[in-house]
Amino acid sequence: MPNAGERVESLVTFGAQSDKMWGDDDFTQTFFFLVPSTQRAPVYIRVFDPDCGGKNDDLKGAANTTTSFSLYGGPGTFSGPQARDPRPTNPVPTGRLLKSQTFGNEPQYDGKWYTFGPLNPLEGEQVNEFKGRVFKLVARGLTGNDGNLYRYFFSTSPTANVSVEGGNAFTYEYCFRLPATATKTTVHLYPFVNDKVVSIKQSNFDADNAATLNVFSIAKNGQPGTMSGDGEWTSSVFPVSPKEHGLSLDFRLTSTKPAPNDMVFYVTDQYETAMPFFAIPLGGPPRYQYDINVKVHR
Repeated sequence: MPNAGERVESLVTFGAQSDKMWGDDDFTQTFFFLVPSTQRAPVYIRVFDPDCGGKNDDLKGAANTTTSFSLYGGPGTFSGPQARDPRPTNPVPTGRLLKSQTFGNEPQYDGKWYTFGPLNPLEGEQVNEFKGRVFKLVARGLTGNDGNLYRYFFSTSPTANVSVEGGNAFTYEYCFRLPATATKTTVHLYPFVNDKVVSIKQSNFDADNAATLNVFSIAKNGQPGTMSGDGEWTSSVFPVSPKEHGLSLDFRLTSTKPAPNDMVFYVTDQYETAMPFFAIPLGGPPRYQYDINVKVHR
């Protein structure tokens, strides 16, 4: 996470003393990791470059940022109050804290992997909707004003990236980096639409007017959405067709900016309930299906 198919450069979490106009609205980011119900062997959550101070990070002067990564499992991890709220007011994550690790400017972790685990799949919270158990990893910028750029991998190995067969990762608020581009580049976000959704609202923060949004699905062929300016939130609403239920949408963000840009994105349904972005889109990347009407003239 991010998955290669998303083409997102990295996840980013800024220190708590950062200017929000740099692209992080709340200095925290939550990801869920789905273990399929058939998995019995231990799993591991690996964090690439968890420290803040090396070549991969966004430093605002001398490195002074600390970031905590806290792992949760058990009841309430997924189902607890505000666990899936993209803008929670409760600073204490729900679930049982399994482990927390804080990183500063530590060269031994620069460009290297740190591994949480082994994790017994049964320690995750059962989520029938997704046919598996779920762990939660919360990254929080504790101090400083730098941007910590990092990635995750959900693995069956503590020392290598070996995918969990049938596993997935997802979030309800995505804070990420759009890559720099000399011409233009497109990233993909994949919100999942359940069978209760009749409309969605996409909300994004600090796109710097440097990207466009077009929505693709089985029923949408590039419907445009509104993108934000510098340090501001904006949103737009899309109707949802029944044929889109049970599938992922493809939000394509196309950037033409010669410098990287950090921003925040989330999607809610008609009840203001947040929708998950899956690293591996459920149902696969959507493809628009043309309706061809053929009339026979006699």
